[in-house]
Amino acid sequence: MAARTDERLMARAIELAQRGLLATAPNPCVGAVLAREGEIVAEGWHTAHGHPHAEREAIADARRKGVDTAACDLYVTLEPCNHHGRTPPCTEAVLEAGIRRVVVGCADPNPAVAGGGADFLRQRGVAVEMGVLERECRDLIADFTTWTLQKRAYCILKLAQTLDGRIASRSALPEAVSGPDSQCRVHELRRLCGAVVVGGGTLRADNPRLTCRLPEAERQPLAVVVTRSLPWPDEERFWLLMHRHRELIFWTSEEGADSDQGKALSASQVRVWPLPETGHGLDLRAGLSRLHSETGVHRALCEGGGRLAFALARQGVADELRVFVAPKVLGDARAVPSFQGDWAPAMNEALGFRFTGAETSGEDMMLTLRPRE
Repeated sequence: MAARTDERLMARAIELAQRGLLATAPNPCVGAVLAREGEIVAEGWHTAHGHPHAEREAIADARRKGVDTAACDLYVTLEPCNHHGRTPPCTEAVLEAGIRRVVVGCADPNPAVAGGGADFLRQRGVAVEMGVLERECRDLIADFTTWTLQKRAYCILKLAQTLDGRIASRSALPEAVSGPDSQCRVHELRRLCGAVVVGGGTLRADNPRLTCRLPEAERQPLAVVVTRSLPWPDEERFWLLMHRHRELIFWTSEEGADSDQGKALSASQVRVWPLPETGHGLDLRAGLSRLHSETGVHRALCEGGGRLAFALARQGVADELRVFVAPKVLGDARAVPSFQGDWAPAMNEALGFRFTGAETSGEDMMLTLRPRE
């Protein structure tokens, strides 16, 4: 019974944490609740980078309501910090509030501080329980873990496909696969991400703008195109070159960057980044690392096509999949599949993912997946 209560209260803390998704980077999303006898009496979450952390927000909420914090248990999705940054340590706030039991979702993944907050509290008589809904809490901060440990942008791979796994008909015309609700959700993802990444085939077939069209968008994401065949900077058929050249980045090969087109693009203020080669094409991890270090992008949204999607998955940098499945069947073996690349000879050699969410999106389904651990 107590375990179920702990999980219920941690699930609420996770919901609260997600409210800060747009504003906390480079900090993680964290949620917290204060409970007395299994009932929530105060809540808080990290609202924005530089603002008080979730634990302090929950304690402040309790004090506004006249709640005795010393009679409460604290539930927090991430181990309380025990170091000074832009805000003071949350462990100090826990002790000042007289809280005697803290339930933590997951440890801080930063090896420099991992375990420090929990150990500090235990040494001062606070009962600390770790690992309640641990996987869900780790998924919640997967982007932060990527920035901290891998020093690269977190990659969300978006796919819109039919029931038979096709992202376009054989004509490869720029036709919508999913419905308007799903398309709106894609623009919400663009608002969340600092860059949108597509392949050269998508550039040539769709002539995309790669902008966020939500009125509340504070800024536009960078546009990144992955291709070995670079265009000329004056090719008017490409909207990105004509209207967003200063926000446009090409990821290409060393030969592409050194080509006449590459040099002409660079001279026109378009960024051309040569990527190293791997056994499976251009090193996309290197591109995500440079995107993070040089432009400050924390999250990148990849929108296709199938070869780029497979390359990201094959290289282990498809950190999260958002798959919009439309209730349609093309039934055409020559239509464009969601993933294209070196085929796996047997099912036990297929790339593996795990489902972490499923919900309706208008007439479509939106599936959320992450790599298997």
